Amino acid sequence: MPEKISKEELTFTRVRRIVEEAKSGSTEKVILVAADGHKVEVPRNVAEMSVLIKEMLADDEDDETSEIPLPNVQKEVLEKVVEFCKHHVNDPMAEIEKPLKSNVMTDVVSDWDANYIDVEQSTLFSIILAANYLDLPSLLDLACAKVASMIKGKTPEEIRKYVIFSYPFSRRSRRKIWMMYELTYVCE
Repeated sequence: MPEKISKEELTFTRVRRIVEEAKSGSTEKVILVAADGHKVEVPRNVAEMSVLIKEMLADDEDDETSEIPLPNVQKEVLEKVVEFCKHHVNDPMAEIEKPLKSNVMTDVVSDWDANYIDVEQSTLFSIILAANYLDLPSLLDLACAKVASMIKGKTPEEIRKYVIFSYPFSRRSRRKIWMMYELTYVCE
C-alpha cells in the first residue's frame, strides 16, 4: 500500500518540479499541427505529457521550435487534449479506482476532470482515439472511465440504444454471422 504524503510534502514537490522546469528552459514551445493543418503552440513540458510527442521531440533535439504533425487528431479534439495537459502538467490526475464505485463521474474523479469529460458522445470517442494515439494514459483512463460510467448497470439492450452503433451488415447477414458463430461455438 502506498505511503500517504502530507500536503506540505506534496506542495513542496510541486514547487520543486515547477522550479526545475523553469531552470531547464521549459519556456521552449512546441507547435502541434492537427489533421486539418490547425496549429496549437504549447510549452514543451505540456506537449511531453504525450509519450508519442516526447519520443518525437527526443529524435528532433536540434530545433528551437518543433512542429509536430498529428494526422490522426482533429482541431477540436487537439484543443481538448491540450486543455487537459495544461491542467495536469503540474498536478497529475489521481489514478482512477477500478472497478468504478459509481456511475457518477464526480464520485470517481475530481470535479474539474468530471466537467472536462462531460462532452458529447462523438467527442468522447474522438478523445479516446486521440489519447490512445498520443499515448496519454491518464486521459485515456479518464475517457474510458466516462464510457464505463455511461454503461454501468445497464442491460445490453439499453447499452445498444445509448451507444451509437452502426451495423455494416443487413439484418439477414447478421443472422447468418450469428448462426456461423453459434455453430463454431457448439463444435469446439
